[in-house]
Amino acid sequence: MNSTRELHDLGQSLWLDNITRSLLTSGTLARYIRDFALTGLTSNPTIFDLAIKGSGVYDEAIRKKALEGKSGEALFFELALEDLTRAADLFRPTHNATAGVDGWVSLEVSPLLADDSAGTITAAAQLHARAQRPNLFIKIPGTGAGIPAIEASIFAGVPINVTLLFSREQYVAAAEAYMRGIERRIAAGRDPNVASVASLFVSRWDVAVKDKVSEAYRNRLGIAIAMRTYKAYCELLDAPRWQELAAAGARPQRLLWASTGTKDPAAPDVLYVEALAAPDTINTIPEKTLLAFAEHGKVGRVLPLDGGYAEAVLAEFKREGIDDEALAADLQSEGTAAFAKSWSELMLCIASKSATLVKAEQA
Repeated sequence: MNSTRELHDLGQSLWLDNITRSLLTSGTLARYIRDFALTGLTSNPTIFDLAIKGSGVYDEAIRKKALEGKSGEALFFELALEDLTRAADLFRPTHNATAGVDGWVSLEVSPLLADDSAGTITAAAQLHARAQRPNLFIKIPGTGAGIPAIEASIFAGVPINVTLLFSREQYVAAAEAYMRGIERRIAAGRDPNVASVASLFVSRWDVAVKDKVSEAYRNRLGIAIAMRTYKAYCELLDAPRWQELAAAGARPQRLLWASTGTKDPAAPDVLYVEALAAPDTINTIPEKTLLAFAEHGKVGRVLPLDGGYAEAVLAEFKREGIDDEALAADLQSEGTAAFAKSWSELMLCIASKSATLVKAEQA
């Protein structure tokens, strides 16, 4: 049995943190589903920027859409939905077999809506309706403006992947927004079965403090934050408030580990995958990390329900001068800005390719 199948049997879902048209057309994604027990996929603006900028695979589709008068965000979302609906169809058997627990793909709203709750709510509803797939999550950041949009979108029945969470407190805020949306559905006589996941970003913690702490502390902070958050997740699912919602037919908002590719070349390439094994969670990993884990990863100790040594490690970091609460806020702001930058670069790339391809067509 390979290590990816062991994680699956443990109860943790492995999702691919990547999407390119060539992954679909080459049959590679279908092979990963078959060989590595892959059960979902996530995307973000940076992933699409790299995919479209880095190859000519999308050029023909861009040319046709540009000749039809499409441009900018409208053209991009057509490209993205073509890829993600095709991926969703590959994962549909898993989605059906698990009664909607697994087999999801994710599409993010425009990062330019990060401070616009109303715009995010509208965009989430429109994108999900356009996809016409039951297993498509819409990604909304767990920011100040994102929290009310998450609640409203869940109330409207839109499945949501809450992204850009960096701490226990940010996770709890997202979880409470999800529960408020479900509670409103129950009060309105609607079906409470609306899916959601909450994505905690892990490795960016270690990148942020690499040059601020001694070598003995490197690559330890992200895992400690994840352990603390996992404890909060388990406590929430055991709490009377959630138990009442579950009894009414709601499903848990699953905790997802994001940013789990190792950034430090001196650290093991499967560091975060091995460290974050836990049932009823998801790990969305880059393609390189998936292949490495399938080749030489090992499933060992499972995350403790009580947070284990997390608080002791976090206390050590405080003594090293790291304020994790302030850093969590900074990381969320930086993550939002990074996605906005990728989005702007993506729009410029599409505009440039459109102009070049249309000019060649008309020459």
